[in-house]
Amino acid sequence: MTLQVNNLTKQYGIQKAVNNISFHANKGEIVGFLGPNGAGKSTTMKMITGYLQPDAGSIQVAGIDILKNPIAAKKQIGYLSEANPLYYDMYVREYLSFIAGMQGINVRRQTSDARRTIIEGVISKVGLSTEAHKKIGQLSKGYKQRVGLAAAIMHEPSVLILDEPTSGLDPNQIIEIRQLIKDLGSNKTVLFSSHILPEVEALCERVIIIHKGAIVANDTLQHIKQNESLEKVFQSFTQVD
Repeated sequence: MTLQVNNLTKQYGIQKAVNNISFHANKGEIVGFLGPNGAGKSTTMKMITGYLQPDAGSIQVAGIDILKNPIAAKKQIGYLSEANPLYYDMYVREYLSFIAGMQGINVRRQTSDARRTIIEGVISKVGLSTEAHKKIGQLSKGYKQRVGLAAAIMHEPSVLILDEPTSGLDPNQIIEIRQLIKDLGSNKTVLFSSHILPEVEALCERVIIIHKGAIVANDTLQHIKQNESLEKVFQSFTQVD
């Protein structure tokens, strides 16, 4: 298992944002992480990435305990947050070169050809080639999402954590980003949150549903749809788009 979460808990005052949850995900698996606003999705994702410290429980990424060895574990993780923070005044290639350095890929010490291969390979993979000469602030939201994905996969992580990756995109951009996620998921573990029903159905074989900090379902889409009560829960947390 590339990602293993055991008895994870996070509490704010008297409220348990995440309440003793456990799940796993394997290489080549795209797992949908669903739930209403405030259910604990983003909090869980932030703990998996090491951004937040859990109050209890453990997280292993590619067999590495993120609490005991956070730097090694984080090297295995690519994270695209819902906000997708970017430096709008930087050019695409400039920004990705900066990110490569931040991730420990010291491209400046490599030959110019090797550096170009690393940056251009990621640009091509996420479909940014026609826009890579522009400043990030000049890009459409769909292309900004691609820049965020490029930054998330620059260091070849084994696990991708994607928080609402298609939020606010137009229908064409959504289709393109879905396909990109599907391609990336062929050899990585992908955990992504979404409220969009066709997106979940198109990408996932398995869905984890969290509500009020607790997991209420963790099963294949097929089994969930065969269970009337779980199907109602699933439908209530997604929308047709």
